Amino acid sequence: MRKIPFGYPIVDKKENESISKVLSGYIFAHGPNIRKFEENFAKFTKAPHAISVSSCTAGMHLIYFSLKIKKGDEVIVPSQTHVATAHAVELTGAKPIFVDSDENTGNIDVDKIEEKITKKTKAIAVVHFLGLPANVIRIKQIAKKHKLYLIEDCALSLGAKANKTHTGLIGDAGVFSFYPVKHITTGEGGMIITKNKNLAKRLRLIRGLGVDKSFNERKIPGVYDVPALGFNYRMNEFQAAIGIEQLKKLPKFLKIRKKNFNFLYKHLKKIKGLSVLPGQFKNLKGSHYCISIILNEKLKNKRKEIINSLSKKRIGTSIYYPQPVPRMKYYKRKYFYNKKNFLNCEKFSDNSIALPVGPHLKMSDCKYIFNQLSKIIGKIKI
Repeated sequence: MRKIPFGYPIVDKKENESISKVLSGYIFAHGPNIRKFEENFAKFTKAPHAISVSSCTAGMHLIYFSLKIKKGDEVIVPSQTHVATAHAVELTGAKPIFVDSDENTGNIDVDKIEEKITKKTKAIAVVHFLGLPANVIRIKQIAKKHKLYLIEDCALSLGAKANKTHTGLIGDAGVFSFYPVKHITTGEGGMIITKNKNLAKRLRLIRGLGVDKSFNERKIPGVYDVPALGFNYRMNEFQAAIGIEQLKKLPKFLKIRKKNFNFLYKHLKKIKGLSVLPGQFKNLKGSHYCISIILNEKLKNKRKEIINSLSKKRIGTSIYYPQPVPRMKYYKRKYFYNKKNFLNCEKFSDNSIALPVGPHLKMSDCKYIFNQLSKIIGKIKI
């Protein structure tokens, strides 16, 4: 029987050779692969500046720290996201202010943002849910009106565009993830992109402990200064070497993802009892990270049964995300939770099943997923 994982990192001899090349030398950090990966990523996204980091979460935290977000400040964040989005705010001492989802896309509900803005608000964070861009054009107008920073969490949106502009370049900065199941991987790692030259310069400084010269920039070995407080949020040469090779494959990966997504989107909509989240919406072009089905009122209590049945057929699934972040224990204890404020979020977290569309799937796999899901739901007694 075939096996279809939800996510699967695709690497081959090119990545192995790139790692071996790093190992055969003596520069494992601050080296040429970092610079090349950043340059290539900037070229792909058409970003003026790209800054590699150890993870997407580290990148988000680094941005807030650079913008001097601190205790007493507030940052508006979507409720339907990975907890890392809120953690990056919380780690600065600032307070995340949660907003419900748009019922059509799962992204932050733009109509509910302004009512959350106070004198303490310093920034708006948007997450491009499952790779479909949020309505960042309109959100940018809101941010500009209230003189707020706009930060984009692009963990799932590599290749996605809003009004033909790559995600991460509409706001002040955007951050991508290279975790193993993402569009490309470096094992762990992330990348910040920005149009702001001064912000980019500061980010580069504080990602490496605020040290003003890396070892290959020092005229005298071991001599440097520290003009700023910083973190050890650097990517290493091994990760960057993998990233360079992965980035070469990205256009092909994206093409396969789109093809798989479109097939499943067309066919899954035929199954009674569920709806399917779109891969594009008006002028928003998604990155097709996965495809998410939303079970209706009659089927939602059967989610576990459906997932278990798919698992028996060796079809991998996931849930994006298991709970609205403010309902998670840490945030619920600290800020309380009013169910009425997050009805759409709960629909996505409690009623959805995410299915794979990655480049590890062949078209026969997509047909298999559709056929098996159709049979499973068809057998359920409601």
